[in-house]
Amino acid sequence: MVIEAGLTRYEQVNDLIKAELESKNKVTVNNVNGQRYIGCALDEGKTIEVHGTPGNDMACYLNGGKVVVYGNCQDAVGNTMNGGEIVVHGHSGDAMGYGMRDGQIYIKDNVACRGGIHMKEFREMRPVLVIGKNAGSFLGEYMAGGTIVLLGLDLKRGEKLFGTHCASGMHGGKIFVRGNFPKENLSPNIKVTNLDAEDVKELEQYVKRYCKYFGADYNKIMSKKFKKLVPATSRPYANLYTPN
Repeated sequence: MVIEAGLTRYEQVNDLIKAELESKNKVTVNNVNGQRYIGCALDEGKTIEVHGTPGNDMACYLNGGKVVVYGNCQDAVGNTMNGGEIVVHGHSGDAMGYGMRDGQIYIKDNVACRGGIHMKEFREMRPVLVIGKNAGSFLGEYMAGGTIVLLGLDLKRGEKLFGTHCASGMHGGKIFVRGNFPKENLSPNIKVTNLDAEDVKELEQYVKRYCKYFGADYNKIMSKKFKKLVPATSRPYANLYTPN
């Protein structure tokens, strides 16, 4: 089933998607022009293929389903998602993966500010955000769990892997960063370490999946050294409070 979004209001587009998914497992939406909430709370076993530029909160509260975007997307994609997968064949706006609890997001190109803010994990629920190019400021802000992978592919001269205040307030999880990056843009509560064997094993599966989706060269990506960013303390702002 193909739905033509065009200039149709987002409420109507989402009603059409939901109606089709009652009897089908996959729906394609063409000519998307900023319609919001596409794929919101999509359940496992359901797939939405989006052609165009979806609006804010695409796949928010994703609940095991899959959303694939052939184009760019706006802000807060994957907001508080509980599981499933998002694949974007382009770049994304601010707050990608905000508060995500589980599932995986793969972005072919770059992410704007505050990607992966407040990601968290619990037991087997471990969210993953993989970014092909670079990220804006506050990447991984207040991160409490999960994994971010920043590949730094196809950067032009003068472009940085990430903006200022990377991992500000981070108190859990980890960020794998490929190549050289500006140490002065890191939050002061962050440690930069080498990857151990378990880290490499984890990283390899995400890179292989990225390559599968976007046709990238796995060996080329893995030939460059990665570093791991982790919080130096689980209470980065403890010194700002007065103990009782």
